[in-house]
Amino acid sequence: MKYGERLLETLRRYHNRAIETAQVIEELIQMAKDFQAAMKRDQELGLSPDEIAFYDALANNESAVRELGSEVLKKIAHELTEKLRASTTVDWQVRESVRAQMRNMIRRLLKKYKYPSDKRDEAIELVLRQAEKLSHAWTE
Repeated sequence: MKYGERLLETLRRYHNRAIETAQVIEELIQMAKDFQAAMKRDQELGLSPDEIAFYDALANNESAVRELGSEVLKKIAHELTEKLRASTTVDWQVRESVRAQMRNMIRRLLKKYKYPSDKRDEAIELVLRQAEKLSHAWTE
């Protein structure tokens, strides 16, 4: 769950009197610790925020993490970021032909690095969703 969603859920429970003030404070402290741990992990990976988004989409598959390891996933994330950024256009999300080309490019890249086939299609869809979110900043 995203941090904003966690915060809203905590506040909703507080307003509905499902939890006390002390519990809200405990949850906020835990959220701060989780956020700091995530920031530390991101720094240790040494990837840009865009690359982190793709890395996380690829690392969602446990067998990929086991078989390829972090270094290969970082290489894939870096190459994906470069290729997707270079090939996005303002309206690519609504043009199915462009989406199909991008899907094929991602598929070829994953095959190149021998990304496990068990969840390859799921990874491709996750990467496309991340690209949709990031592409607004890329095309401005």
